[in-house]
Amino acid sequence: MSDSSSFDPYAGNILTQGLGPILSRQQALAKLTYLPPFPPRNISNVPKHIRMHLLMTLRDFHIPSMEGGRLVETIDLMIRPSYRYRDPKSAQTWGMIGGEPLLHKTPRAPAAAAAVVGHSGSGKTEAILRGLNLYPQQVITHNTFPHFVGKHQQVVWQSIDVPASGRASDLAANLMIAWDETIAKHFPPGTPPRFEAALAKERREGSKMLDEWQQVASSHFLGLLHLDEVQNFFRLQSLEKRKKRTNETGGLELSIIEDLCLKRILTLTNTCQMAVLLSGTPDGIGALNKRLSNTERVVSSGYHPFPIFENAESTSFYKVFLVPLGNYQFVQKRLEVNSEFAALIIELTGGVPRIIIALWIAAHRIAFEREEDDLRTDDFIRAAATYLAPIAPAIAALRSKDPKRMSRYEDLIALDDGFFETFWSTVGSL
Repeated sequence: MSDSSSFDPYAGNILTQGLGPILSRQQALAKLTYLPPFPPRNISNVPKHIRMHLLMTLRDFHIPSMEGGRLVETIDLMIRPSYRYRDPKSAQTWGMIGGEPLLHKTPRAPAAAAAVVGHSGSGKTEAILRGLNLYPQQVITHNTFPHFVGKHQQVVWQSIDVPASGRASDLAANLMIAWDETIAKHFPPGTPPRFEAALAKERREGSKMLDEWQQVASSHFLGLLHLDEVQNFFRLQSLEKRKKRTNETGGLELSIIEDLCLKRILTLTNTCQMAVLLSGTPDGIGALNKRLSNTERVVSSGYHPFPIFENAESTSFYKVFLVPLGNYQFVQKRLEVNSEFAALIIELTGGVPRIIIALWIAAHRIAFEREEDDLRTDDFIRAAATYLAPIAPAIAALRSKDPKRMSRYEDLIALDDGFFETFWSTVGSL
């Protein structure tokens, strides 16, 4: 049998040489999996306030789904082929970067775009960032580079959140700040940030700032741009207006805040040959597809839904996720992980992975208040009613599957994220 590693579809292209080997799905899943250290066998000898800090390593607990494996494939099928059209040895490449009209155009498809969708806490962003970090380096420094004297930096990927304002000027600022932070360590100490002058201006013009960032990103051969929280491109109707709606099956009605942002996404793929990965909540991705009129533009390379756990008996939840999580009980007398307990976890968390981890940690905090060194189902119930009480309405709406209640759940996403920012900063201080 021939060795697949001896075949390189991109041989000779300097831009793909630092990306590492092309992984199979099983190889990717293995690399994505992360299980923190198990509790010490002599856990009774470890003070409870120390156990709490050991328990916090569960925030890094990650068992990828099959969708996570498919997402890694999609990312690689976006980045490497995008470089096929941007070989720096080609004069056409530099003409494209300089915005010059090309006399001899080579037929080429637009760069790929893909979408990842899921409720807040479903693990979509974590899956994307873990997939991107499978590449050996985010920034590759080439000691020699075509048409350059000396070293040159290639940026493989960049990931930012769409700003809450949804405006082009703030989007450009986020892109510039992230770029400077990413590439700063590859320049001599004292080198001023590339976008320092643009960010210092009192009056920011979104279009000009995006043009400037795009030019820099093109010349450094950015492979993939990940835009998270794409729902921020849209304005949500007021709650009062939505309460008056009579259509029980309709979703949220969103309006675009600034057209320039979406037009720029198309420019990046159509003109600059940069792959774009978009992620967000169901309402945001849905609105994006409707606004661009052609879903194929957004999902030309893939559409990846990250659902929450709904069935306590499903293999993906019970055997793949919950049973391994059950190994992380930092008590002397452990709780049995069975089907009844699995059903309780789904009921208390709505099947949202991030909330499950938060509940698991909070339940231990309840248990550590007792003199007995054990973990009980009541600890999870009390933890849900106390530490996680602020997100209880969102969980109830999600479990109801009622369209009207779920439309209000999207209102609670911001509360969810703000709550967890505080929760994680305090829960480990016991």
